[in-house]
Amino acid sequence: MNKRTIADLDIDGKRVLIRADLNVPLENGAVSDDTRIIAALPTIQYVLAHNGTPIVCSHLGRPKGKPDGKYSLKPVAERLAQLLGCRVEMAPDCIGSETKRIAASVPRGEVLLLENLRFHPEEEANDGRFAQCLASIADVYVNDAFGSAHRAHASTAGITSYLPSAAGFLMEKELTFLGQALSSPSRPFVALLGGAKVSDKIEVIRNLLAKVDWLLIGGGMANTFLKADGKAVGESLVENDKLEIAQSLLHDARQKLILPVDVVVADRFDAQAQTRTVNVNDVPAGWRIMDVGPETVNVFFRYLVNARTVVWNGPMGVFEMAPFATGTFAMANVLAELTDATTIVGGGDSASAVERAGVAKRISHISTGGGASLEFLEGKELPGVACLKEKNVGAAMGDKHAN
Repeated sequence: MNKRTIADLDIDGKRVLIRADLNVPLENGAVSDDTRIIAALPTIQYVLAHNGTPIVCSHLGRPKGKPDGKYSLKPVAERLAQLLGCRVEMAPDCIGSETKRIAASVPRGEVLLLENLRFHPEEEANDGRFAQCLASIADVYVNDAFGSAHRAHASTAGITSYLPSAAGFLMEKELTFLGQALSSPSRPFVALLGGAKVSDKIEVIRNLLAKVDWLLIGGGMANTFLKADGKAVGESLVENDKLEIAQSLLHDARQKLILPVDVVVADRFDAQAQTRTVNVNDVPAGWRIMDVGPETVNVFFRYLVNARTVVWNGPMGVFEMAPFATGTFAMANVLAELTDATTIVGGGDSASAVERAGVAKRISHISTGGGASLEFLEGKELPGVACLKEKNVGAAMGDKHAN
């Protein structure tokens, strides 16, 4: 992580536009999960503590480029005010003369939250004029939205052409943990991948195979590998068009790719279904794989117990249904016990699993960016990161070290 951060900027008396990821779930007009809001607090608090004015912007949901009250950030402003313990004013829009007037008059010690960026189609189009209008209300720009860094939008990429820019503390933390895991991990380095589809993670698997000591595969995506390995998988979810790729990966990396040895199967996709645990060679016709079995948990444990770096993305089964959550929660607890390892959890389902298992505080880093963390693990350059200057690039106006 060699990007310039907010700590490198002179923000004293400045209006600081912070691109945060406040895309949180709402229920009955209130925030139902404030995890992402809490993750954004350190950068906002830093601006307040250093005599700056935080002007926070974010998207929420998919309003399709026009105002929609269902996707207003007003409930987020209310929760943010509660968490910060200060007034958070809500702007009527993210650009325009009224928003610019409000931004110029925010009292010191208070915060301004702009209305949903995606109420304008120009945001997702990375429109230069829109980015310039957004930039006009601030003196410096800080990107703290790792969850949106894989999108080249006006508020994540285009805006850096108009303001001195840097990474926020959350962005810095994400890039540090994920970057170190990929570039210089402590070994053994083990990746644990799950989730429904192989297609979502083919490039992740390819990139990680060149870096890890072992790659453990569970979840629905394991079914495709098992079938590619000649196993009968009954009615299990399988991506038949990816069987050839799975066979190729198994052929090239058989020693590193570790598949389930037993599974929990059900006679239908239902929490009330009849279940049994069977060897992967004995999946009955008409049944479907819903979770990894206890012996697989033991096998995975043997690879994980001595690990010094672990990256986990994707559940081991249909953990939303209690009968099929055992494998996923077992992995969460195994990672929590690895006190000598750096453990990184990415993806919404995996993050939810460690929270529900009650071990989130014992994980080294839980990534806030699902799609962004996947693309990072694929080895892709993220547009919202690429546009931020390196620390050793010449000082820009707004930099503490500028002349």
